[in-house]
Order: sequence, then C-alpha cells, then structure tokens
Amino acid sequence: SAVGRGPEVPFRSEAYRISALARGKELRLTLSALDPGCAPPQDLVFRFGMSGSFRLCPAAELPRHAHLRFLTRESPPRALCFVDARRFGSWRLGDAWQQDRGPCVVSEYQAFRENVLRNLDDKAFDKPVCEALLNQKYFNGIGNYLRAEILYRLKIPPFEKARTVLEALKDQKQERRKKDPSMTLSKKVKLMQKNPDLLELCHTVPMEVITGEKQLFDPEHADNYSAFKNWLQCYLVPGMNSLRDRNGRTIWFHGEPGPMAPTGQKPRKKRAQPKADPEAQTPKVTSRALKRRPRAAATPPKSDEKEEGEEEKEADGPRKGRPRRRRTVTSAPALPGPGKGRARQRKRVTPAPAL
Repeated sequence: SAVGRGPEVPFRSEAYRISALARGKELRLTLSALDPGCAPPQDLVFRFGMSGSFRLCPAAELPRHAHLRFLTRESPPRALCFVDARRFGSWRLGDAWQQDRGPCVVSEYQAFRENVLRNLDDKAFDKPVCEALLNQKYFNGIGNYLRAEILYRLKIPPFEKARTVLEALKDQKQERRKKDPSMTLSKKVKLMQKNPDLLELCHTVPMEVITGEKQLFDPEHADNYSAFKNWLQCYLVPGMNSLRDRNGRTIWFHGEPGPMAPTGQKPRKKRAQPKADPEAQTPKVTSRALKRRPRAAATPPKSDEKEEGEEEKEADGPRKGRPRRRRTVTSAPALPGPGKGRARQRKRVTPAPAL
C-alpha cells in the first residue's frame, strides 16, 4: 500500500504458491512460482508487533491498514493482507531469522531449554524474572500476557531474580536422575505434567492457546475474544495486582511483587466493573436540573483502568480540548428614564388599611 513502511517485494508471477514457517515471534513466507522458469523463490520474514496479523478477504473489501496484499486470480478476486493498525510490525527480504533471537519455545523446546540453562551466567539473568522472560534471545515467543500466566501458575513473584529461579531447575533435574536413573520417557512426561517447571510452562502455556477449541486470535472472529478472556487466569483479571517493570511494560501478578520490585510504585488492583441492575429505577432528571448542570449530565465519569494491549508510554503534555476563554465583564446598558420606552411597568400596590 502507499502508506506501508516495508520494502517493495521484487517478485512477479502469474501463478505462485505461498508457504509459511513460524519461529518464535517471527514468520517466514516463501513465494514459489508454479512455473520454475518464471521467477526464483522469494522469502519474506515478518514481525507482527502488537497488532499485526494476516487476513484473507475479498479484494473489493480491503481492511484498513492492509500494508501488503497478495491477490488471487479467482472471480471475484480475494486478497491475503498483512494488516497492522499500529504499524509496529514489519517485513524484510530474505530467509534469515533475526540473529539475536534464540530457539522457539514452541517448535524447538529442547534447544530452547538447553540454551537457557547453559547461559545462566549471562547478565540478562541478573534482572527480575518478569523482565528476563521478555528477552527474545532466550525466550523467543514469550510476550506480555504469557509471562503473567506462567509466573501466576507457579506462584513465582515477578520481581524475583531470574538466575535464582532458573538455577533451581538444574538442581531439580539432578535430583530426579539420582532418585530414578532408569525412568522411562512416559514416566518423565507424566511427572512433567504433574509438576511443570518454568521452562516447561514456557512451552505448554502457548500450546494451550494454539491448540484451543477456538482460534482465540482470529481477527475475523472477534467474538472469540471472550473465550480468550475466560482462558486468562491472571493477565487483566480483576483483583490482580499490576506494576510497570523497568522497560515500561505492565506485569500482572498475585501476591507480593518480589525483592527487585521498582521503588516508587504501589501495586494497583484492577477493580471489577459492577453490572447494572436492569430492575433498578432510574431517577428522573428534570429539565431544570439539566439547565443547572449541563456538563455533569453530558460528561461520563472517567475510568482509572486502561485498555488491554496499551504498551506505549504516555508523555505528559497539555490538556486537549478548547482553551478556556477569559470572561469579559461588560457594563449593563443604561436604563431609559421614566416614561421613555418602557412597554411594561409594574404597578405598586399598597395594602388597604385594616378595618
């Protein structure tokens, strides 16, 4: 599209096939011409940001912010669109994954686990565990809502030191081997399901979303969002606490934040919105009351809660709206003298003397 920020795609073919491969938070598309002599294959690697997604729709009804479109030749034609309202997503040419991203927590679990436990001396694990979980060098695929759900299930304070939490996994693994060195694979799987550790939940919790009964993130089925909200146990759930980490991202949790919690903040709880009683009588508002307080009647109360997905920092700036004008006091016009221009005059009535 004209407003797309990504590079032009140098691929021309009358008929081609699109295949996809995901790795963590990246997706690689490969465009292959059905006629091999027409054009060489072209690879694109996408990052989705906060709102990026793919949508298949009629070409005559393109959604807003469709920044890249693949058109079909059917009648009527359809378009596979990369839609990104906030424009945090991007794509680049080539098949190379981003270098600073580690193995995928979903498709490369064993490599992911070994990569974390082998590099616990890295300074990345000096940070709180909630911040380390967003480091894509070690936790490629974990985002803001996933880290909250993982830590909540294990009852780990989000601002506990990451190395302290993860070093305990090495000791647990050695103890399991000492107790039963001949444990079969099926027994290991059952034991993992009963007592999962942090790295195991980094794999199983995303899989719950992927293999759910409904496509919880399908943009064409907005009603599925209610199923996603029911699946959440901690993130954006009323009654949970929240704090901003040192990167400005909000972490939701239950209980104490942990010893590395940022100073100067108090945990905030999301209050449950009370449901309106349909049988309650609404007080009548007279026209006279509306005239007295027009602003109070027209302006809804402000809410302290923020919308889900709001990750950017808000800059302090001037208040929006019309600037207040200074009221100018003008003197009242002089009243005409007696007998001049008065259409109505009140007669002074004197009471009659009592008999």
